[in-house]
Parts: sequence; C-alpha cells; structure tokens
Amino acid sequence: MGIESILSNALNPPVLFFFLGMAAVLLKSDLEIPPPLPKLFSLYLLIVIGFKGGVELHHGGLSPEVVATFVASIIAAVIVPFVSFFMLRLKMDVYNSAAIAASYGSVSAVTFVTASAFLQQQAIPHSGYMVASLALMESPAIIAGVVMVRLFAKTDEKVSWSEILREAFLNGSVFLLVGSLLIGLVSSDVGEKSLEPFTKGIFYGALCFFLLDMGLVAARRIRDISKAGTFLVAFGILTPIVNATIAILIAHFVIGMPEGNSLLFAVLCASASYIAVPAAMRMSIPEANPSIYVSMALAITFPFNIIVGIPLYLNIIRLLGV
Repeated sequence: MGIESILSNALNPPVLFFFLGMAAVLLKSDLEIPPPLPKLFSLYLLIVIGFKGGVELHHGGLSPEVVATFVASIIAAVIVPFVSFFMLRLKMDVYNSAAIAASYGSVSAVTFVTASAFLQQQAIPHSGYMVASLALMESPAIIAGVVMVRLFAKTDEKVSWSEILREAFLNGSVFLLVGSLLIGLVSSDVGEKSLEPFTKGIFYGALCFFLLDMGLVAARRIRDISKAGTFLVAFGILTPIVNATIAILIAHFVIGMPEGNSLLFAVLCASASYIAVPAAMRMSIPEANPSIYVSMALAITFPFNIIVGIPLYLNIIRLLGV
C-alpha cells in the first residue's frame, strides 16, 4: 500500500477534523458540540448524497451495470451477516453475535461520504447511483440479525415482525436517504441547479463539522474496546479487509465496475453501521450488549476505514487493474 495514498487521505480536511475531535478527548479539552447540531449535519449529509444519487440515476438510467450493482449490494447485505455470525459464535453468545453481525452486514453512510470526498480529492470519477446501493444495504442486515436469533437462540419470546420491518425500512436515515434519492430522480437537472449552493457550497464544511463530532464520540468509546477483547478487535479490523477484497473481486470480475465505483462498493461492504442497526437491535435483541457492538463499529472499524481502509482498498483495486 503506497504511503502517498495514506498521507493523501489522512491530510484530507474532513479526516483531519476527525483526528482533532479525538485529540480533544484524549487531551481532556472541554470542547463540546451541542447535541442538536451533529444530528442536523447528519440529516444534511443524507439529503445531499441521496439527492445527488437520484439526479445521477436519472441521467444514467437502469443500465445492466446499475442493476447488477444493486443485486450484488442486496446479496452482500444478506450474506455478510450470516458469515459474520458463525465466525463470532466461536467466542460470543447468540445475541451478541447476531447484533455484531447485523452491524457489519449493514453500512456506514459517513464512511461512504468520506470515501466519496477522497475520490473527488483524487479526481477519480464515480457514479452517484452508488448511493442507492447504500440505501439498499441498510435494512437486510437488520432482518438477518433477528432471523439468526430466532433460529439459534433458545427462547419462546415472540418477535413483533411488523415493528422490526418498520424499523428496518422506515427508520429515519433510510427513509430520508431513499426519499432524497427519489426527489433527485424526479427533479433532475432543474432541481440540481436550484439546490446547487446547498448541495455543493457547504457540503465539505458540513462533513468536517460532522467528522469533528465523530472524533469526539469515537475517542470516548475507546475505553469500551477493552470489553471487546482481542478477538473482537481483530474481527473489527480484519473483517472489513476481507469483505472489501471480496467486493472488489465481484466488482472487477463479475460486474465490471470502474475504479471509483469499485472503491465505493468495497467501502459499503467493509463498513459497519453504528446508527441505524444499533437503534433496531436495542428494540429487537435487547439481550445484546450495545457497548460491544456500537464500540466495535464506531471506535474500531470506522476509524480504520476512514484512515487506512479507503486508501488500502484503492491500492487493491489498482493491483487488480480495475
């Protein structure tokens, strides 16, 4: 892996603001961000990436590559949780294994946005329709986690499938992302031009602000990593690499994606959810320990992906000659 790629990514302003947030906690600064603001910027990022994806989808239409990408995304979101579950069962109980597996089967929108920013910085073209894959991969993992508990846990407790499906498909992040994508799809060029100052002018500033907050949150979660143990720390680092490598092979040899799209698909398969899935797991698998699966996704896998993973996956893609 080229040191230039790592440095280029690490010196990207959004990533530097992530480091700044972590440093503030580790150095015991009194820096704090009022809770409503990170939520606001999170909503903003979802609106922008969804809207841009809808506009791009309108321009390109449902080509064979787009359809193949969507199908591969759904299959990955189903297979990854089940494979992860059986690996985790070597050391963990059914409930925590299912919750962690669901987190790693789902996706991180902020990791996706950071990868998109990295591609723009590197002047590598990529398709906006990849955001639709992000939306498609959120929900299947939640359902897979609950199914695994029902199959392998010895319990007579009834599961409210209507509530689980509602949380899987109508939780705030998925709903806003899909809704923004549809708005971009129907408004197309007219909507893109009218919203240009909103979708382009302040995007990187909002991303920097949000990653500053993510740095604060991740650093506070570092203490919880000790509860995970060596096995889970290794899982949180090695699983993304394995998933990304398999995704790159599929992108290259099966779908024929260009370099930028291959990286985004790899990042989607390598990331772990720390927002949508934990909210659903608290409701559907209350026996699982949130301090484990949230800390793994947020304090291990998320920093690894945005600092090392993204340039690493790009180098793997280039080694394969995508």
